[in-house]
Amino acid sequence: MLTELDTLLAALRQTGAERAVLEAADTAHLVVEGHHLLSARALPGLEVDTRETATGIAARVLVREGVRIAQPVHLCFGVVHERGLQQIAMEVRLERGAAVRFIAHCLFPRAEEVRHEMDAQVEIGEGAEFDYAEVHFHGPFGGTTVIPRAAITVGRNGRYRGDFTLTTGRVGTLELDAKVHAGAGSLTELTARVLGSGDDRITLREEVSLDGDDARSLIKTRIALKDRATAMVTGITAGHAPGARGHVDCLELVRDQAVASAMPMVTVTNPLAKVTHEAAIGTVDRRQMETLMAHGLTPEQAVDVIIRGVLR
Repeated sequence: MLTELDTLLAALRQTGAERAVLEAADTAHLVVEGHHLLSARALPGLEVDTRETATGIAARVLVREGVRIAQPVHLCFGVVHERGLQQIAMEVRLERGAAVRFIAHCLFPRAEEVRHEMDAQVEIGEGAEFDYAEVHFHGPFGGTTVIPRAAITVGRNGRYRGDFTLTTGRVGTLELDAKVHAGAGSLTELTARVLGSGDDRITLREEVSLDGDDARSLIKTRIALKDRATAMVTGITAGHAPGARGHVDCLELVRDQAVASAMPMVTVTNPLAKVTHEAAIGTVDRRQMETLMAHGLTPEQAVDVIIRGVLR
């Protein structure tokens, strides 16, 4: 009989990762099923303090000054049962000049009524670099509610890159909320890719406050919807300092009875700052479809190819 760990790691392959990454001695990881800590590994210069709670786990991660972690840190969060609640509270701090990449695999292969909440507090020190990629695998039932919330502070000349991907399985309900305060000379890049179907409900709100001189940011969102899925995307950027530069870029594709909304919001409070935006909502391009069908694809296959291209 498969254990919870075996089931979770079987689902891990659906996000493009292999079980071997959790066995490598030079790779830090954290594996949590429901509110059970199943496995963890730290590295010199990377400190991980975790404790189980009644409904999930609380974790503190510290990367010491000047430490650059070579291999990605793998976080594996999930619920393998049909019903459950998982609440993750995470604090991440990078000291001056540190660098690390996290890959979070969020796995809900059998979810019929599962709720996953993530509250993250992230502090990126001066000149530090933090890459965070979150990849989801959901089952076919649409019974997952995912609520990730993050508050990120990027110090002087720091770098933050956040990448959220949910394109495998039914979304269910997604309510993502992220806010970044960006210091002088910093760079922030937020990217989200989501594929909705059935009666999925998607709400994305991403906000960057360019507080320091010459801070830069990009919010890039790609959404594809079919059936009766709905999406509401809000991208907010505010330029508050000289030389601040920001851009909001949203593209949503819809078909069938799906409904998409986009609300880019830009604010400039300093005359030497500049923030721009663009948003496009529409259906699949007919010329692209005809070209693909001329190469032997069915209409359904052609649509899938175009959608996958947008979500890359």
